[in-house]
Amino acid sequence: MRFGALVATALLAFCGSAVFVDEARADGVPRGFDGHFDYWVLALSWSPQHCATTQKPDTTQCGAQRSYGFVVHGLWPQYERGFPSSCGKAAYVPEALIDSLLPIMPSKPLILHEWRKHGTCSGLDAQHYFGKLRQVFEKLRIPSVYRALDQPLLQAPQQIESEWMRSNPGLRADGIALQCSGRYFSELRICYDRQMDPRACGRDLDDRCDAQALFRPLR
Repeated sequence: MRFGALVATALLAFCGSAVFVDEARADGVPRGFDGHFDYWVLALSWSPQHCATTQKPDTTQCGAQRSYGFVVHGLWPQYERGFPSSCGKAAYVPEALIDSLLPIMPSKPLILHEWRKHGTCSGLDAQHYFGKLRQVFEKLRIPSVYRALDQPLLQAPQQIESEWMRSNPGLRADGIALQCSGRYFSELRICYDRQMDPRACGRDLDDRCDAQALFRPLR
């Protein structure tokens, strides 16, 4: 009886695992296979928070003369639950391409990291992956309240989402995920379908801010 119970338990565990994989990859493609994912996440960091808290700030982004607000953290292939990561050997990224990205993604180490971890799972080469990243970012209009912020700003998460949806018709509240570090606002994540149209985020991507989020000023 004990042996039978163990077999039954093992079968249930196996079936449960199979259901999870089928649910996450309905097209039958193995998880982690580059180019096969469900949707995109564009992650925008609030640069003052990054520069105030990182142990080794990149002077390109955080030097004395810099005054960045929202900058691109990355463009991530995503499953409905979870995400692929480091899907193969990362090809060389040309210096000219890196330089062209610095105005919106002002850190060479970050650019290379994002290509290795996320870009290799996109099914695209570096030129097309970063071209897509630039294209979706440049279509966004950053709300005016954040463009020249010279004083700390306290906002409720619903206010932040409303600002972005007002400035960018088509964005949806369930397609925006806000991230905070303690009481400080750190990142905005926007979800897009494979055609780069706004969509709802997956079940494991949601707001992680309390009732109020504090924006550090640009300088």
